[in-house]
Amino acid sequence: MFKHEKQLFHPVGVERPNPQYAALLQEQLGGGNGELKAAMQYMSQSFRIKDQRIKDLFMDIAAEELGHMEMVAQTISLLNGHDVDAGRVEAGEIQTHVQLGLNPGLINASGYSWTADYVTVTGDLCADILSNIASEQRAKVVYEYLYRQIEDKQVRETIDFLLNREEAHNQMFRDAFNEVQDSGSNRDFGTTKAAKMYFSLSNPGPNTFAGNEVKEPAFAR
Repeated sequence: MFKHEKQLFHPVGVERPNPQYAALLQEQLGGGNGELKAAMQYMSQSFRIKDQRIKDLFMDIAAEELGHMEMVAQTISLLNGHDVDAGRVEAGEIQTHVQLGLNPGLINASGYSWTADYVTVTGDLCADILSNIASEQRAKVVYEYLYRQIEDKQVRETIDFLLNREEAHNQMFRDAFNEVQDSGSNRDFGTTKAAKMYFSLSNPGPNTFAGNEVKEPAFAR
């Protein structure tokens, strides 16, 4: 069950409209590393999780990501201003001005529609958690790029908050992985000496990793 709280997860605002930057920020609304993708991925993964604590963690983070999506959409709406004017978007998506009447759409910065193909679900808890850690890290990178390209202090405050929450989620998933790392795909298969070998294929020249024994996987112990 879900319910909508009228207040935003964190206040948002802009100093002035900036349709070009709104087009860039669309990436975190409808892009492959955006908030909708994160919410749908974590929620979808949670449906088969047996450990209730970890299931709740996935659902709690998914719900928060929906709140982040609302924050991003509201910021985009404020940045778009009050008048359709595709000429103010020099590069990136212009659908907001020619199809959507300034409504933030489920599209990325290039105008491509959000797709469920962005969502990764394997049914294996270790694999899914590692995927989520990587997702949070990629989202941080996108927000960092976005932060560098805007001087608006209020928009920067919003991005700074979202960056910090991505880091929090990253750590939560890392903690969860530490609890389950000896399960699932980390234990299901046997191993041979090939699992401990490093092939130095970067010749000519020395490789500092060559000759070091690769650490034995947990499932082989």
